[in-house]
Amino acid sequence: MSALRVVARPLELRLRHTFRIARGASDSRFNVLVEAEQDGRLGRGEAAPILRYGEDQASASAAVRAMAAKLGEPRHFASAAREAAVPGQAAAEAALDIALHDLAAQRCGVPLFEMLGLDRRRVPATSFTIGIDTPEVVVAKVREASAFEVLKIKLGGDNDREILGAVRDTTRQRLRVDANEGWTPDTALERLAWLAQLGVEYVEQPLPAAMLAETRELRRHSPLPFYADESVHRAADIPKLAGAFDGINIKLMKCGGIAEALRMIAVARAHGMGVMLGCMIESSVAITAAAHVSPLVDHADLDGALLLAEDPFTGATLVDGRVLPPEAPGLGVAPRR
Repeated sequence: MSALRVVARPLELRLRHTFRIARGASDSRFNVLVEAEQDGRLGRGEAAPILRYGEDQASASAAVRAMAAKLGEPRHFASAAREAAVPGQAAAEAALDIALHDLAAQRCGVPLFEMLGLDRRRVPATSFTIGIDTPEVVVAKVREASAFEVLKIKLGGDNDREILGAVRDTTRQRLRVDANEGWTPDTALERLAWLAQLGVEYVEQPLPAAMLAETRELRRHSPLPFYADESVHRAADIPKLAGAFDGINIKLMKCGGIAEALRMIAVARAHGMGVMLGCMIESSVAITAAAHVSPLVDHADLDGALLLAEDPFTGATLVDGRVLPPEAPGLGVAPRR
């Protein structure tokens, strides 16, 4: 077996529309592509650094290089990235973890979902995310997303009621709401009652992550389930969330990759919690990695690549509202020609 060669390359992704959430807006994302090459095979991974957690393209690239220098036997793909991880750089850890899983499945000659023992037919429908904007722009985006069964509406601003009212007047699609920590305990309960009347299925992260006790109290009175996002990163975070949240949103970029995502799913199930698989703004490299894991979860929000003006890779495909992983060996991703 030849030596493993790992390279980190900058990856700029331009968005189709300005993307707004409660914490800010952007027109481009600056990610990192990781390539792990060995014995003529090329595994790919992607880091989507999260500024909120002190990550950016430069820190993720440096972390990948530092991790590559510490890698042991690459056959130990399920633990190698975690053992070499740089503290505070979960997206870089995820990128290397994904690339090593890609290599391992290619070595076996099977798609990653098959190597994990999963059934591709169990992939859930994905939601499509509508960012914060004026009601007129939000309605236009909703109409563009008419092919999707489920919409996730970003709230957390002063015009939440106006936005969601316009959405519900426009469509009968299933709705979920992500407040991105944008509410306060004083206003949340009234908003939750109104969202329930509009048929919203659940709310992601209604209060700031630091307000766990307040979230637990709010959940006691809420007519809607809560899913944790900013409150959960890894499996060790889950036990304390039971009772405050009904489920968790796993993102490969927050947890450090596929291996940790599988641990999180197991711990969440042990606590009777639902599981959602989400994403950041990512190309088809990272989205496809998540798609291979998605047969294990209840809900999917894997629209990150669909928000791009141009995806530099091909991989998972949207079929009847579901993001299906390829049946080629490994991740099954390739540069778009």
